[in-house]
Amino acid sequence: MVASFTLRPAVPADGPFLAEMVVEAANWHAARARPKFAVLTDPAHVHYVSGWMRPGDVGIVAENSDGEAVGAAWYRIFSKDDAAHGFVATGVPELIIGVRPMWRGVGVGRALMRELVRSATAAGYVRIALSVEQGNFAEGLYRSEGFRVAEVHPPRLTMVRRLT
Repeated sequence: MVASFTLRPAVPADGPFLAEMVVEAANWHAARARPKFAVLTDPAHVHYVSGWMRPGDVGIVAENSDGEAVGAAWYRIFSKDDAAHGFVATGVPELIIGVRPMWRGVGVGRALMRELVRSATAAGYVRIALSVEQGNFAEGLYRSEGFRVAEVHPPRLTMVRRLT
Protein backbone atom coordinates (compact mmCIF):
# COMPACT_ATOMS: atom_id res chain seq x y z
CA MET A 1 0.00 0.00 0.00
CA VAL A 2 1.32 3.43 -0.90
CA ALA A 3 0.43 5.64 2.02
CA SER A 4 -0.98 9.01 1.10
CA PHE A 5 -1.86 11.08 4.12
CA THR A 6 -1.69 14.60 5.44
CA LEU A 7 -1.29 16.00 8.93
CA ARG A 8 -3.35 18.72 10.55
CA PRO A 9 -3.62 20.19 14.04
CA ALA A 10 -6.15 18.50 16.30
CA VAL A 11 -9.20 20.54 17.30
CA PRO A 12 -11.74 20.20 20.14
CA ALA A 13 -14.11 18.21 17.89
CA ASP A 14 -11.43 15.50 17.51
CA GLY A 15 -12.06 14.25 21.07
CA PRO A 16 -14.13 11.20 20.00
CA PHE A 17 -11.51 10.21 17.43
CA LEU A 18 -8.74 10.52 20.03
CA ALA A 19 -10.76 8.20 22.26
CA GLU A 20 -10.82 5.69 19.37
CA MET A 21 -7.05 6.00 19.10
CA VAL A 22 -6.64 5.29 22.82
CA VAL A 23 -8.59 2.07 22.23
CA GLU A 24 -6.38 1.21 19.23
CA ALA A 25 -3.23 1.85 21.25
CA ALA A 26 -4.46 -0.20 24.22
CA ASN A 27 -5.48 -3.05 21.91
CA TRP A 28 -2.19 -3.29 20.02
CA HIS A 29 -2.09 -7.07 20.68
CA ALA A 30 -5.14 -8.69 19.05
CA ALA A 31 -5.10 -11.68 21.40
CA ARG A 32 -5.45 -9.37 24.41
CA ALA A 33 -7.92 -6.89 22.92
CA ARG A 34 -10.46 -5.37 25.30
CA PRO A 35 -13.85 -3.93 24.44
CA LYS A 36 -13.94 -0.18 23.80
CA PHE A 37 -16.00 0.35 26.96
CA ALA A 38 -13.42 -1.46 29.11
CA VAL A 39 -10.57 0.66 27.77
CA LEU A 40 -12.38 3.98 28.01
CA THR A 41 -13.58 3.38 31.56
CA ASP A 42 -10.13 2.33 32.77
CA PRO A 43 -9.00 5.26 34.98
CA ALA A 44 -5.49 5.21 33.50
CA HIS A 45 -6.77 5.45 29.92
CA VAL A 46 -9.53 7.98 30.53
CA HIS A 47 -6.81 10.50 31.49
CA TYR A 48 -5.73 10.66 27.89
CA VAL A 49 -9.00 11.99 26.51
CA SER A 50 -11.13 13.32 29.37
CA GLY A 51 -11.90 16.98 28.82
CA TRP A 52 -10.07 17.23 25.49
CA MET A 53 -8.99 20.02 24.55
CA ARG A 54 -7.97 21.58 27.83
CA PRO A 55 -5.25 24.25 28.13
CA GLY A 56 -1.87 22.75 27.23
CA ASP A 57 -3.30 19.93 25.10
CA VAL A 58 -1.71 19.74 21.66
CA GLY A 59 -2.42 17.17 18.98
CA ILE A 60 -1.90 16.19 15.37
CA VAL A 61 -4.31 14.14 13.26
CA ALA A 62 -3.37 12.15 10.15
CA GLU A 63 -5.97 11.97 7.39
CA ASN A 64 -6.05 9.82 4.27
CA SER A 65 -6.66 11.28 0.81
CA ASP A 66 -10.44 11.08 1.43
CA GLY A 67 -10.13 13.24 4.55
CA GLU A 68 -10.78 10.32 6.92
CA ALA A 69 -8.79 10.39 10.16
CA VAL A 70 -6.42 7.40 10.33
CA GLY A 71 -4.20 8.25 13.28
CA ALA A 72 -3.42 10.83 15.91
CA ALA A 73 -0.74 11.82 18.37
CA TRP A 74 -1.20 14.30 21.17
CA TYR A 75 0.32 15.36 24.43
CA ARG A 76 -1.10 16.40 27.75
CA ILE A 77 0.35 17.70 30.97
CA PHE A 78 -0.49 15.74 34.12
CA SER A 79 0.14 16.45 37.77
CA LYS A 80 1.72 13.97 40.17
CA ASP A 81 -1.59 13.45 41.99
CA ASP A 82 -3.48 12.94 38.71
CA ALA A 83 -0.85 11.02 36.76
CA ALA A 84 -1.33 8.76 33.76
CA HIS A 85 0.83 5.77 32.73
CA GLY A 86 3.85 7.71 31.45
CA PHE A 87 4.13 10.42 34.10
CA VAL A 88 7.75 11.34 34.89
CA ALA A 89 7.53 14.84 36.37
CA THR A 90 5.32 17.88 36.60
CA GLY A 91 5.68 19.95 33.45
CA VAL A 92 6.78 17.06 31.23
CA PRO A 93 4.12 16.38 28.58
CA GLU A 94 3.04 12.82 27.97
CA LEU A 95 2.67 11.76 24.36
CA ILE A 96 -0.16 9.47 23.31
CA ILE A 97 -0.35 7.95 19.84
CA GLY A 98 -2.76 5.69 18.00
CA VAL A 99 -3.01 4.58 14.39
CA ARG A 100 -5.70 2.49 12.71
CA PRO A 101 -4.34 -1.04 12.11
CA MET A 102 -4.34 -0.90 8.31
CA TRP A 103 -2.28 2.33 8.46
CA ARG A 104 0.43 0.95 10.74
CA GLY A 105 3.88 0.37 9.34
CA VAL A 106 3.59 2.90 6.50
CA GLY A 107 5.00 5.99 8.22
CA VAL A 108 1.88 7.51 9.76
CA GLY A 109 3.01 6.97 13.36
CA ARG A 110 6.50 8.28 12.70
CA ALA A 111 5.17 11.39 10.92
CA LEU A 112 2.72 12.06 13.77
CA MET A 113 5.40 11.61 16.39
CA ARG A 114 7.91 13.86 14.62
CA GLU A 115 5.37 16.65 14.19
CA LEU A 116 4.30 16.45 17.82
CA VAL A 117 7.92 16.47 19.01
CA ARG A 118 8.51 19.58 16.86
CA SER A 119 5.48 21.20 18.49
CA ALA A 120 6.63 20.33 22.02
CA THR A 121 10.11 21.65 21.26
CA ALA A 122 8.68 24.91 19.87
CA ALA A 123 6.54 25.24 23.02
CA GLY A 124 9.73 25.18 25.10
CA TYR A 125 9.51 21.73 26.68
CA VAL A 126 12.84 20.03 27.33
CA ARG A 127 11.52 16.47 27.62
CA ILE A 128 8.54 14.46 26.47
CA ALA A 129 7.45 11.09 27.85
CA LEU A 130 5.28 8.16 26.83
CA SER A 131 4.23 4.78 28.13
CA VAL A 132 4.29 1.54 26.14
CA GLU A 133 3.54 -2.05 27.04
CA GLN A 134 6.55 -4.34 26.95
CA GLY A 135 6.53 -6.33 23.72
CA ASN A 136 4.62 -3.70 21.76
CA PHE A 137 6.15 -3.37 18.28
CA ALA A 138 5.85 0.44 18.62
CA GLU A 139 8.70 0.38 21.14
CA GLY A 140 11.10 0.06 18.19
CA LEU A 141 9.63 3.20 16.61
CA TYR A 142 9.99 5.10 19.87
CA ARG A 143 13.62 4.03 20.30
CA SER A 144 14.41 5.00 16.70
CA GLU A 145 12.97 8.46 17.41
CA GLY A 146 15.24 9.02 20.41
CA PHE A 147 13.10 7.77 23.30
CA ARG A 148 14.92 5.87 26.05
CA VAL A 149 13.54 3.74 28.87
CA ALA A 150 13.38 5.80 32.07
CA GLU A 151 11.30 3.48 34.25
CA VAL A 152 10.02 -0.08 34.14
CA HIS A 153 6.68 -0.88 35.75
CA PRO A 154 5.80 -4.31 34.31
CA PRO A 155 4.13 -4.71 31.97
CA ARG A 156 4.78 -1.07 31.00
CA LEU A 157 7.84 0.96 30.12
CA THR A 158 8.01 4.70 30.61
CA MET A 159 10.17 6.24 27.90
CA VAL A 160 11.54 9.78 27.70
CA ARG A 161 13.06 11.83 24.94
CA ARG A 162 15.13 14.96 25.48
CA LEU A 163 14.15 17.82 23.21
CA THR A 164 16.54 20.39 21.77
